[in-house]
Amino acid sequence: MAARRPIGLKQALGYGALIAVALVLLLPFAWMVSTSLKGNEAIFAIPPVWIPETLRWDNYAEVFERMPFLLYLRNTTVITVFTIIGTVGSSAAVAYAFACLRWPGRDMLFLFVVATMMLPLQVIMIPLFVLFKEFGWLNTYKPLIVPAFLGGGAFNIFLMRQFFLTLPTELFDAARIDGASEWTIFWRIALPLARPALVTVALLTFMFAWNDFLGPLIYLSDQAKNTLALGLALFTGQHQTDWGVLMAASILMMVPVIALFFFFQRYFIKGFTMSGLKG
Repeated sequence: MAARRPIGLKQALGYGALIAVALVLLLPFAWMVSTSLKGNEAIFAIPPVWIPETLRWDNYAEVFERMPFLLYLRNTTVITVFTIIGTVGSSAAVAYAFACLRWPGRDMLFLFVVATMMLPLQVIMIPLFVLFKEFGWLNTYKPLIVPAFLGGGAFNIFLMRQFFLTLPTELFDAARIDGASEWTIFWRIALPLARPALVTVALLTFMFAWNDFLGPLIYLSDQAKNTLALGLALFTGQHQTDWGVLMAASILMMVPVIALFFFFQRYFIKGFTMSGLKG
């Protein structure tokens, strides 16, 4: 077995810098965890107390007593799951058409799709609200879910297209020679090979839909349909001084995001890496 090469000074300094930056970025999260286990006296103590003498685990129990956390969790989960399904499926189909099919105006239309990323949300917010009002979709989950099935967003299309371009075209040509339809090639060949990109798009969509505050705020008026993000905002307005309980609710909301990222981080990194290999 070959001996492991010793780490050089330059590499050690690089690792040290990365560790230092990581610790700085983790400080806000560590403070959230610490605050969620404190009473109000310890939260505002000077000098700050990172580890209180008495850990208040009751803050997490009070989250379920003071707000319908499980109801908001269910609402958020429904919106997030359908948004992921729509975004991953539609963006993959559109990206496959842009990357693997030849048709007139393809590249020009792709440039137009990418250009839409420069439009700020504030520009289309009012027209979308008026459109969904005419459809009778206000105070329903349709404005938050249906658009995901109509393309999946310009960035996701771009990411998937870049990944499809890294796949060998010989596979698709051989399948066409064998008589496979484009749907069969897309479903049986392209999608299995594009698993890292699919996972990346799914994770990005999950983080956006899970933490989305503006969309539910605009389209939902019934509190029974609120999401976790809206629920936390209402909790802040009703209990402005109980920061321990608020931080506990925030930690509970963050747990699924952190767990999914660590579980799928290998695919996440691979998806971004391979999507930038070919233009």
